[in-house]
Amino acid sequence: MKNIYIIGGTMGVGKTTVSQILKKKLDSCVFLDGDWCWDADPFTVTEETKLMVMQNITFLLNQFIHCSAYRNIVFCWVLHDQAIIDDILSGMDLVNCNVKVISLICSEEQLRKRLYFDVTAGKRKEDVIERSVLRLPLYRCLNTIKIVTDDKLPEEIATEISQL
Repeated sequence: MKNIYIIGGTMGVGKTTVSQILKKKLDSCVFLDGDWCWDADPFTVTEETKLMVMQNITFLLNQFIHCSAYRNIVFCWVLHDQAIIDDILSGMDLVNCNVKVISLICSEEQLRKRLYFDVTAGKRKEDVIERSVLRLPLYRCLNTIKIVTDDKLPEEIATEISQL
């Protein structure tokens, strides 16, 4: 039985950091960040590029599922729409897989603080703050396990996920 952890959340909520920690907590684990499947300059959003990234993600996840070296698979991405989650899941070979779909959420105040820190450190552009804040309410409507990240260290969140 393979365990698949699909971790979504808006930009700045801690998906990548938590996923990297989770990868180390779980035995025989591989990690895929959806952003790696669409890292382009210029970043272009078209129907063609959206289809491409979905195919890239499902291809890699299926490769991990079929590889005997891995028992645990962690995937994270900005998953703000149930249709995106459903499309990814429908393209995966989930026989003998235990799938946990998780949304990391936080308060608007906490999100603004985290993203402002990233902006001042030069890691993100300032427009990310409003775009992320606008997406925050969308996660509460998804068919996912919700984990509130306010006042929690990434290590604590990863432990919580590993015990699901």
